[in-house]
Amino acid sequence: MKKIIVSKLFLYRYRFVIGYALLGFAYLGMLLSLPIIGQYGLSDAEMASAESSYYLNIDAPFNGDLVDLPYRLLQKFSIKIFGLTPYAVVLPSIIIGILLGLLLVLLLNRWFKSNVSLLASCMIVLSTPFLFLAGFGTPLIMLVFWPTLLLWLGSKIQGEKRPKPMYSFWFAIALLGAIFTPYMLYFALFCILFVAFQPHLRYIVKSLPKLPLFIVGIIIVGGVTALIMNVINHPSVIQELLFNEGFSIDKFIPNVLDGLKLCFSWWGTVESTLLAPLVSLPIFALALTGLFSTTKGFFASRNSIASLMLLFSIIIMGFNPEAAIFIVLPTSILVAHGLKYVFEKWYGLFPENPYARIAALIPLTLLFGIMAVPSSLQYFYGYRYNPEVATKFDDTLKIIRRNLKNQTLTDQTLVVGDKHYRFYRILEDSTELKVSESIPDNNTNSIAIMTRQPAGEKYQLSRIITSPRKENSDIIYLYTVKGE
Repeated sequence: MKKIIVSKLFLYRYRFVIGYALLGFAYLGMLLSLPIIGQYGLSDAEMASAESSYYLNIDAPFNGDLVDLPYRLLQKFSIKIFGLTPYAVVLPSIIIGILLGLLLVLLLNRWFKSNVSLLASCMIVLSTPFLFLAGFGTPLIMLVFWPTLLLWLGSKIQGEKRPKPMYSFWFAIALLGAIFTPYMLYFALFCILFVAFQPHLRYIVKSLPKLPLFIVGIIIVGGVTALIMNVINHPSVIQELLFNEGFSIDKFIPNVLDGLKLCFSWWGTVESTLLAPLVSLPIFALALTGLFSTTKGFFASRNSIASLMLLFSIIIMGFNPEAAIFIVLPTSILVAHGLKYVFEKWYGLFPENPYARIAALIPLTLLFGIMAVPSSLQYFYGYRYNPEVATKFDDTLKIIRRNLKNQTLTDQTLVVGDKHYRFYRILEDSTELKVSESIPDNNTNSIAIMTRQPAGEKYQLSRIITSPRKENSDIIYLYTVKGE
């Protein structure tokens, strides 16, 4: 009887390729269906982002309107192409979320063995905060995207025996794009200090060819100069980049505490669109294990960077509690360190017994896979049924689009309050609906009112459109002109 050699079996040889392919299909499937299975509507922040993006002018860079410009341009094109729909609003985050997931997988695969990086990737990219980022139609995702891109490019520069200058160029361009994202100036300073004080990274930088290094320096200096010029002409830009609106120094510690509550939710609650806890107990246990494992050889760049980024995430929480979402990145690296430590300890028990090593790999893989499932389910059910976050999302736009499709609101005037007038005003460019801040004086057609203001004696109530997602379900009142 022919002896079976496990290492030559198809499933064994291509186990990581199959694993990454399954992860990719699962992640893409979830992202593309997020507007259906995720949040039921749009939050105030998403409406404000869509409004800001849509009304972005071509001369925005010259008028100091540079904050989150790449994301806002992408969102503007999405709304222009598909009209004002919930899917169009979140599509830029879905696209960037696909890139972010790929970058994180590449980064972990760069720093860790395939078995560790695959399991860590499954646990992070299918987690609640990661899915939320990819389904939330604001530039918040850029707070995680830019650092992940910079770390991956840095690992490509560091990991090569002869670093390729092209990665240095891309690193400079990515850093240039990052500094126009809120709080990324702090991260740029963090990167500079980390390279300056880390001996191995200093050696890598010194070993780079002088001409490419000089050109990279010119790119960075040029970007910083453009930023300074915009700040001089438009001082409000620096407020947007460094601090949250309305920030004061006495709010720093309370903001940090609120951010930590969002991360762990072991005491108290915070008013936020983020579903707490951002770090589940299984993920926290693995990350804590990884944190302790990095104390040995802490000064190696890969070991220390995650710990220092935890400190960085706490600092930016002081400016904005919702910046706590940044903790996704250092947590993913620490989870990979924790998995590496667990595997090494198990394999250390049976250094000469391949059967014990293989026998343990299957249940360990199943265990870590099962740990990832509840986090995904928390996203799907939490954002629909948890009253602390579900009420932060408004399904009015979805209901308006449905009634437009059903001809209920065709050729009507939609009366909107001041708060969201500019947002719903976008509907006029792609539909037959007219949008007004107040009831028109000389209107001869039927009207739809989104507030509870009286329509006047000229009109009579014909129908009330309701929402099953709101406590006060009556959201739109349809009136017709009397006598018609």
